[in-house]
Amino acid sequence: MSDVSTTRGAADSAFDVRTVAILIAVGIVAFLAMVVLGAYAPDLRSGRNGGAHALSNAAVGFGGIVRLAEATGRNPRIVRDPRLFNTENVVVLTPERADTDMTKVLAQRSVKPTLVVLPKWATTKDPQHSGWVNVAALLPEREPQGVLAPQYPLVVKRYRSGGRPLKGLAWMPASMRFMAPRAVQTITGPGVRPLLTDAAGHVVLAQIGKHPFYVLADPDLLSNVGMRDAGQARAALDLLDWLNSTGAESVVFDVTLNGFGRGPSPLKLMFDPPFLAMTLAIAAAALLAGIQATATFGAPRQRPRAIAFGKAALIDNAAALVRKARRQGGLGPRYVDVVRDRAIGVFGVPARMRDDALDRYLDALAGRARFTTLAEQARTARHPRDMLAAAQALHHWLWEKTR
Repeated sequence: MSDVSTTRGAADSAFDVRTVAILIAVGIVAFLAMVVLGAYAPDLRSGRNGGAHALSNAAVGFGGIVRLAEATGRNPRIVRDPRLFNTENVVVLTPERADTDMTKVLAQRSVKPTLVVLPKWATTKDPQHSGWVNVAALLPEREPQGVLAPQYPLVVKRYRSGGRPLKGLAWMPASMRFMAPRAVQTITGPGVRPLLTDAAGHVVLAQIGKHPFYVLADPDLLSNVGMRDAGQARAALDLLDWLNSTGAESVVFDVTLNGFGRGPSPLKLMFDPPFLAMTLAIAAAALLAGIQATATFGAPRQRPRAIAFGKAALIDNAAALVRKARRQGGLGPRYVDVVRDRAIGVFGVPARMRDDALDRYLDALAGRARFTTLAEQARTARHPRDMLAAAQALHHWLWEKTR
């Protein structure tokens, strides 16, 4: 019986070594790519969904003012992590619906410059251009009114402005000259201090309370549609500068309220310092272990037969079976019988001799040891070493008589 051969030709295997190596490499790369994308997926979302936020390039979005602020050295930042709200720079919040939960954000920004831009337009996706929208109608007034409710119960009204200039306070920068949108959205309510009003005195931009908390009723002053006009764009930058804190270094635009936020991710920590070093060490160890497991050193050796040829192998197998059955104690008397039968044939013992007469005949043969003494030692041996010594002595007695 022979073992299965370990050397096979290309025709005997389903895949050769190169194909298997390529499949394994592709699988590993795909798995790593999935892990990395899973960790950084929130950061990779473009935000071009046509919404009213700082990542949007739609008409109602605010991507234009972000790019304009960047081009003019104002270092705008788009924040996806709520933990980054702890800054002295002005934070622009752009909630899109009344059911947006702003409790935590407003509590965190209670005494720091904050601008809330109310929603205004209901839109539908433009099937011809990805990320664009078609303006369908004005949102119901309950939507912008509910953004800050119930903490700030504002009342929203819309008026026809005729596109006339908005009026600011006397001590506001003269360059901050906005033209009112055709349909201007305004607010009223307790604690509202007007900063920008239309020609009829309706409030477009207000400060609420004593802290630097501002509400822009009409988003068209900052949205992409308003940035088409150079004068409006210049006034929008001046407005952000005026609302910002003294010595400000940046303008912060929030997108967490628009569904693009992300919290701390254990998976992402694997790829950020200082944990990146540990990740690389584990990856290197896994790679080396894989190489060690798959690499072959030297020519492959043929495995031996499961059952060897020859009498020695047969004897070894029989001895192993006896050891496993724990029947060594019965081997002594049987080996004595084997040696006696062998001696009868070798020495020509008369057939009439039996038992004691046969033993006396064998003891009478010349030699240093007597057969019966050696036979008794073999019969009484129990330990494997004693039994081996007695068997060797009987074998030597027979060999001595026949040499």
